[in-house]
Amino acid sequence: DGYRNTNQVSDDYRYQDGNYDAPNDGYYRGGDEPTQEEDAQSDVTEGHDEDDEVYEGEYQGIPHPDDIKEKQKKRAPAMDDEYRDRADLMAERMEDEEQLAHQYENIIEECGHGRFQWTLFFVLGLALMADGVEVFVVGFVLPSAEKDMCLSSSNKGMLGLIVYLGMMVGAVLLGGLADKLGRKQCLIISLAINAAFAFLSSFVQGYGFFLFCRLISGLGIGGTLPIVFPYFSEFLSREKRGEHLSWLCMFWMIGGIYASAMAWSIIPHYGWGFSMGTKYHFHSWRVFVLVCALPCIASLVALKFMPESPRFLLEIGKHDEAWMILKQVHDTNMRAKGEPERVFTVSYIKTPKQVDEFIEIQSSTGTWYQRWLVRVTTTLKQVWDNVLYCLTAQYRMNTLMLAVVWFTMALSYYGLIVWFPDMIRYFQDEAYESRVKIFDEEEVSHFTFNFTLENQIHRNGEYRDDKFIGMKFKEVRFEDSLFKDCYFEDVRSSETFFENCTIISTVFYNTDLYEHKFINCRLINSTFMEEKEGCHIDFEEDNDFLIYLVSFLGSLSVLPGNIISALLMDKIGRIKMIGGSMLISAVCCFFLFFGNSESAMIGWQCLFCGASIAAWNALDVITVELYPTDKRATAFGILNGLCKFGAILGNSIFSSFVGITKVVPILLASSALVGGGLLALRLPETREQVLM
Repeated sequence: DGYRNTNQVSDDYRYQDGNYDAPNDGYYRGGDEPTQEEDAQSDVTEGHDEDDEVYEGEYQGIPHPDDIKEKQKKRAPAMDDEYRDRADLMAERMEDEEQLAHQYENIIEECGHGRFQWTLFFVLGLALMADGVEVFVVGFVLPSAEKDMCLSSSNKGMLGLIVYLGMMVGAVLLGGLADKLGRKQCLIISLAINAAFAFLSSFVQGYGFFLFCRLISGLGIGGTLPIVFPYFSEFLSREKRGEHLSWLCMFWMIGGIYASAMAWSIIPHYGWGFSMGTKYHFHSWRVFVLVCALPCIASLVALKFMPESPRFLLEIGKHDEAWMILKQVHDTNMRAKGEPERVFTVSYIKTPKQVDEFIEIQSSTGTWYQRWLVRVTTTLKQVWDNVLYCLTAQYRMNTLMLAVVWFTMALSYYGLIVWFPDMIRYFQDEAYESRVKIFDEEEVSHFTFNFTLENQIHRNGEYRDDKFIGMKFKEVRFEDSLFKDCYFEDVRSSETFFENCTIISTVFYNTDLYEHKFINCRLINSTFMEEKEGCHIDFEEDNDFLIYLVSFLGSLSVLPGNIISALLMDKIGRIKMIGGSMLISAVCCFFLFFGNSESAMIGWQCLFCGASIAAWNALDVITVELYPTDKRATAFGILNGLCKFGAILGNSIFSSFVGITKVVPILLASSALVGGGLLALRLPETREQVLM
């Protein structure tokens, strides 16, 4: 009677007349069993954990009721998912992602901002610097490459646009893959492609192979921008995100400065190359191409020591890996702050429900290329689904408005960036032509020319028994002239032509006066012997130092804009930054009507670049923040690919009006900036929201 009644009833123990009657089964039953309250007190005092309590039926092979319920709970979602609509699963996933977004924000705040983020900042900055270098490389080597490869005007234009074409494809493809394979892995692939083909392009001799190498190199570097910004943003808290993504943009400027400085210091030095026989020439511009690959290689090596984005790992259900990386971030920052004793308090992180079906193929199934083909097609289908998702009702308006803003910004910016140097060259050519010397009806006989003739026009002249030995023609034109019994040996020429001339009994030995330089001429008993092969570079005269200076100053001029945008990005917001910057840039375009000299054009270029950089920085930030983690790099890649398409159009349109009119380029650029800036003001502000 000393026992109290409980709610537990079993077949082994029966309550009879207020007493518990144990069965007679041969087992010892303790006579004095403690009550539940005494059990609880014992657990507290002795540190006993109820989870470690051994179920009595376990010795008899009877499963615990709690274990059965737990197995049923685990089995239930899998059984339900087979019959649930995909929309329901997506709704549940979105709810999980919202919970994860707020929890992840708290975790990043607990990890702090310190040594880890700054290390990643410089590693990703080198990748962004490589992207900035790539934009300038072809423009700097083009004057030398056209001589080395004998490029026509159409070939030069294609070489200038091929990099943007590769970057456009690479942005969409590698940006989409980064949401499926991971930020770090795809960034490594992107940088490896760029480094390999940039290195290879410096050695190839033929135009076609060089064009192909620059195309694939551009494809590789095109993937850096859509990956770098999402990658870095996923290690930043809301309070730090706008400012530090803007600081990261400075590396694009550093890339332009690096390319300009290297071109200025390397390309003019003809002796920095080497030759192997008469066919293979490695001139100094190829050394410059090689040096421009160094930032990409440095970033590729450093990236091997950085972890994957934990936010991406949580999206694909890899909880433990993400937790370990976040703990590494926390511990690295705490040690740097002198607080190594602080413990990472997070034990569990919410992971969204996994909806995508991944196909795992056994090694014995089919041939290796069949397995590879299935994996590739499955991944590409998932990338395409992500692209379509950015155009669903939830994101359609934001995507379309951002697309217009990106396109108008790229059309005006890249168009003017090409137009400025072309206009400066045009002013130089005008000044050069104004100094031309004209010789009419001159008669020269028995004279030896062994010096340079430059910027001259000779009309109705007669040259008899003259020798042209070891000399250079630069911008020289002979019109309606007579050459009789003359001798040309070891002559080099640039922009030199003979028009309507009569050439009698004249020998051309080891010259580059080819057939196309004789326009409507009569050649009588004249001989061409051992013509010079290929094109020949005169670095002292053919390379314009002013173009390197213009690019250097244009890159340096964005420094104030970068600093201002970084300091104000989180104070005035992304939308006002984009709209204000684009409208100010449009005003700067109108002042280009007053740019009638080289110095004025350089000044307006610096002002335009400095005003527009804030819009670029804010566009990068808002594009990262408007899309969820599993679509972020895809959306950035689509918009950046559209940006490169705008760059191709801008380069083609603006350059065609050089020397014809300034009105069309200026009005086109300013109207595009005004339209894009006003539309940007309708975008949602993302300053206060967490990364979804």
